[in-house]
Amino acid sequence: MTRIALLGYGEVGRILAEDLASQGHVLSAFDLRMGPGRLPAEAQPMRDHAHAQSVRLAADHADAVAGAELVISAVTASQTVAVAQAAAPGLASGAYFLDFNSASPGAKAQAAQVVNAAGGRYLEGAVMTSVPPYRIRVPLLLGGPDAASLEPLLNALGFAARVASQQLGVASATKMCRSIMIKGLEAMVIESFTTARHYGVEDAVIASLQETFPGIDWEKQGAYFFQRVIEHGRRRSEEVREVAQTVREAGLEPWSAAGTADRQAHMADLADAGVFGTRGAPGFARSADWRVEADRLLADNHRNPT
Repeated sequence: MTRIALLGYGEVGRILAEDLASQGHVLSAFDLRMGPGRLPAEAQPMRDHAHAQSVRLAADHADAVAGAELVISAVTASQTVAVAQAAAPGLASGAYFLDFNSASPGAKAQAAQVVNAAGGRYLEGAVMTSVPPYRIRVPLLLGGPDAASLEPLLNALGFAARVASQQLGVASATKMCRSIMIKGLEAMVIESFTTARHYGVEDAVIASLQETFPGIDWEKQGAYFFQRVIEHGRRRSEEVREVAQTVREAGLEPWSAAGTADRQAHMADLADAGVFGTRGAPGFARSADWRVEADRLLADNHRNPT
């Protein structure tokens, strides 16, 4: 495969563009944030990146996928079905549509119905850890009837893909259940560490955690969690709302997942309001000491008590 379309040109889309462009593949892309009426400060960095990687910027989703042999959808979770619907009219017959989005099995089933009806071949791709450290080699679970045929093609492109199941929904359920733990741990660390900071007991709390879980560097892990949630809380909150829906589809009430989504969304709101500094500016969500961000959070709470 040489013609590849990227739907969504955020952090994941840009990383994939870099790794695929370096191999000489023909790339096209579309992201709503580069569309008409968007703020230049939001759109221009994406445009500059696409130009540097020789990625063709399409007019819309259908234009982006026209003629592509492989389509990779990497948008926010809430847009999973909408993007499939928008791209469907432009899909080439037999084109693979690889859905990277962190959506519930139910949402994946809806997207698959749309893509397959348009003549494409829909597969879910569950990304099983953070993309930046691994880049294109991030562990990837494939699901769907065409997973076995796409697996060797993806791995030839540099992906680290393996088939989870020929049944759609298994890979996404695996991802969603993992996210209950991982995204929940992020939210719990922010809540625990910030509260401990307020009472002046953070060192004692971290010492206790270190004793109980000696394999984790809680200072380093805490800083990483704060950074990632401040930068990507919006995307994470949407993902966890899909996690909550996955729990509901299993017949349970998602008390933990719902709370995690609210915490992630709250951090995103504060980041958008400039509590943690200006996005794109040096030092934004980059402190090696989580206490810096916790103090900013506490200061905002004092200014704007709930």
